[in-house]
Amino acid sequence: MDKIESITAFVSVARAGGFSAASREIGVPLATLSRRVAELETSLGVRLFHRSTRQIVLTESGIGYFAACQHILEYLKDAEETVVGEYRSPKGELSITAPVGFGRQHLQPVATEFLRAYPDIDLRLLLVDRMVDLVGEHLDLAVRISTLSDSGQVARSVGEIKMIVFGAPGYLKARGMPKHPSELVRHSCISWTSLGPYKAWLFREGGLEAMFPIRARLTTTTPESAITAAVAELGLVQATSYQAEDAVRSGLLIPVLRDFEALPTPVSLVYPSSRLVPLKLRVFLDFAAPRLAARLESVAKTL
Repeated sequence: MDKIESITAFVSVARAGGFSAASREIGVPLATLSRRVAELETSLGVRLFHRSTRQIVLTESGIGYFAACQHILEYLKDAEETVVGEYRSPKGELSITAPVGFGRQHLQPVATEFLRAYPDIDLRLLLVDRMVDLVGEHLDLAVRISTLSDSGQVARSVGEIKMIVFGAPGYLKARGMPKHPSELVRHSCISWTSLGPYKAWLFREGGLEAMFPIRARLTTTTPESAITAAVAELGLVQATSYQAEDAVRSGLLIPVLRDFEALPTPVSLVYPSSRLVPLKLRVFLDFAAPRLAARLESVAKTL
């Protein structure tokens, strides 16, 4: 027995005041309606209707059950309309995660534009510097700054970023411009722990990537703090192109060791693979992807 079909049959008969009238109204054969209501009564162990040759009347149990079933069907209809609506019109809440710095500097401005354009969509931004499980944490979309594995997720590329070493003009004038990564052990360097190994930096030479040791005079927990220290002429810092963009534009930092940079890291919008993608997610992807790509292209032109 399909419980929803049986409840729908029962409510239809009660509203119409009879099996024949209900059959005509909802287009279900009379025999089918009778069978479904009988199965429902059997499963409940109570009679829902008093039947006679001229009319049917709800029993006392049937009256209470009828009221409850009307609410159940209304809730089910509302739930279906809510879910289906996500695929027919752009509305509802969209949950997105991104690294803190990228989210604040690039995603949030795009999100603000999007919210103005789509008043029926709400956004929830989770800005954290860790790999977030989209399914486990009930998120719709992630900005990933990494080389993606074949995880069964769908990805849309929006560009790439570079890891670059920077120094303030005053520091470089006083200590000299490094010509090779091996010289970093003789320089004052500033590292940040979420970068990874904070006593060695990654470079590329002769087509191969390698870690070169540094002397970390200051180690901090965030790239923003490390860049601030570099601007203050404390030493050299390795940071992403977008993190140091403003300081470079302002002339506060100068990129060095450009010939030894590691390969760029892809930036992608990633979401769980599904046969049906909610319209709210599709419109965000179409809105955000070209704007984020343009912002990263602007960074690339600066650096």
